[in-house]
Amino acid sequence: MSSVSGRPYLSQSPSGARAFARLDSRGARATSPEMAAAYAPAAAVDTVTLHKIGDFLELDLGRLFAWLRAGFRTAVILAVAGAFVGAAFGVLSTAKYTVSSEILIDPANLQVVADDLFQQPGQVDSALLNAGSKLRVLTSRNVLARVVEELRLAEDPEFYDPTPGLGLSTILPGNKEAPNPQLAALTSLSSRVSATADENSFVATLFVTSESSEKSIRISDAIVQAFKEELASGEADGAARTADSLNNRLNELKEDVKVAEERVEAYKRSHNLISTSGELIGSQTIALLNAQVVEAQSRLIAAQSTYDELLAAGVNASTSDTQASTVLSGLRASAGALQQQLNAQSVTYGQRHPTIARLSTELAAVETQLQAEVGRIVAAAKVRVEEARTALAALEQEANDLRTRMFSDNEALVRLRELERDAVSKAAIYEAFLARAREVTEREQIDTTNIRVISTAVPPAARSWPPRTLVVALVGAMGGLFLGLLIATGVGMARDLRAGSGRHPDAAATA
Repeated sequence: MSSVSGRPYLSQSPSGARAFARLDSRGARATSPEMAAAYAPAAAVDTVTLHKIGDFLELDLGRLFAWLRAGFRTAVILAVAGAFVGAAFGVLSTAKYTVSSEILIDPANLQVVADDLFQQPGQVDSALLNAGSKLRVLTSRNVLARVVEELRLAEDPEFYDPTPGLGLSTILPGNKEAPNPQLAALTSLSSRVSATADENSFVATLFVTSESSEKSIRISDAIVQAFKEELASGEADGAARTADSLNNRLNELKEDVKVAEERVEAYKRSHNLISTSGELIGSQTIALLNAQVVEAQSRLIAAQSTYDELLAAGVNASTSDTQASTVLSGLRASAGALQQQLNAQSVTYGQRHPTIARLSTELAAVETQLQAEVGRIVAAAKVRVEEARTALAALEQEANDLRTRMFSDNEALVRLRELERDAVSKAAIYEAFLARAREVTEREQIDTTNIRVISTAVPPAARSWPPRTLVVALVGAMGGLFLGLLIATGVGMARDLRAGSGRHPDAAATA
């Protein structure tokens, strides 16, 4: 028993009405005039009120099973039809095959050049960003455009169908022009390619789907190759731009070096500052004069020493000059021989003997010649001393004059050194840029990308779409059965609503 609007009533379901009729027929409860009068106003209602809808929604399992039993045949028919449609879809649909390739994208390139143009990623975050950027390049339009051109996918009906129909021109409103085959193939290929990255490594997985497993493998291999070429091309383009910038700057640096060196030479000419081997003539001359002054002083000292020795020793002097004189050597030998003869004869003869007199005369003549020769050598040594002294004085005077001129040119030398430093610094910068430009130019020819395929694409064991025919048929059968049961429930609900709109269900059950 339930109550609506404060008035007791029996359940409004058909099963409740039938139970009420059975109780009445058995005599367990008699129908009184008061009960009939209580239900008489409800039987006169011609519309479905909110209270009746609320009563109607209080379903019980008996009524639901009655609805499902009434529409069970329809549900079975729809299940069979769904299984047939699913099987037909699995058999007649165009099969799709998906292959996968695993690629190791190392963020650090190969270190071929010691001072490389591109900086290697150091921290983990930088390495992850670098690897993520390269992963985006894997499925970029530039890479896929290379694949479309290489494999000529614009001529493949799977990727571009030139026949009219539900193509791009009909899908896009207002598009009256025919689609570009390359663009259409590129768009189709983009929808069939995807890439995912492993969270714990730098390994990326490339997925490619097409109507043939062999075609999917070819496309996957072409994408990987185009990916490597795109990365290498990007580095080569960066190196080329850098080399062009360096070469353009080299012309300016070369002109700056030329102007700086011309300023140095012009300043030297205007101030009479001549240089050889990078050193001024004045500096070289004064260094040479200093060496000559030292040498002249040495010669003067040696000549003065020889002269003093000759004066002190007299005829017995033994110097290089006396030893070099053959006349003096001969006279000394003659004097020695005569002295020996004189000493030997003096033992035998007296002082007045003619032999002694002759030998004494000859010895005196030889000694006179010896003294004359020694005098000549002493005079020559004196002359050498004077010459050395004169040469030393001349060299010292010349060195003093040159020093005076050098002191007067100090200000000019300061300015000259400033100009030379400017020219040298500009030349060093120019040489560094020139070497770097040549190195970067050669860097264009080197591929340092570190991309490796660790798992190549292989033919898949089964198609990726549609699922197996049996699975599709089972899904179709289940869908048809569910649809049939849903229709049966809806029909039963509609029939009960129509039945309750004319009179009260309990009244209809008791009639």
